[in-house]
Amino acid sequence: MEERLRFVARVLDGEAMSEVCREFGISRKTGYKIFDRYKEHGLEALSARSRRPVRYANQLPPQIENLIVGFKRDKPHWGARKIRELLVRRLDGDFRIPAKSTIHAVLHRHGLVKPIGRARHRATGPRSRRAPRPTLLLAARRSR
Repeated sequence: MEERLRFVARVLDGEAMSEVCREFGISRKTGYKIFDRYKEHGLEALSARSRRPVRYANQLPPQIENLIVGFKRDKPHWGARKIRELLVRRLDGDFRIPAKSTIHAVLHRHGLVKPIGRARHRATGPRSRRAPRPTLLLAARRSR
């Protein structure tokens, strides 16, 4: 804040914006932004501002999220697809109905679904082609 205050003081004293910006190592655009904020809001505009977003674009309304969690707690065997169908019937046109994946994400966030553990199978070639080391396989191919 002190540095911004010194910057504004020098601009108010009549120094050229370009020179002051150059000395402070900022662009003219940033300099004008700081100065305009000072003119609009005074000294409190020079303090550090939060970078946290004001709103989250894809966040569900709390009522719908609570409704999803409530449905799952009432019927623990229901999945995201069935809960979505129930939302479509209940909220017919009142709200934008979230996708099945969004409903699943809400359930996962609240710890109401268990991740499915799947066995991973690695692709392997035929046994006759496997070599103990890759260099042996290359040597076998060259000899043909």
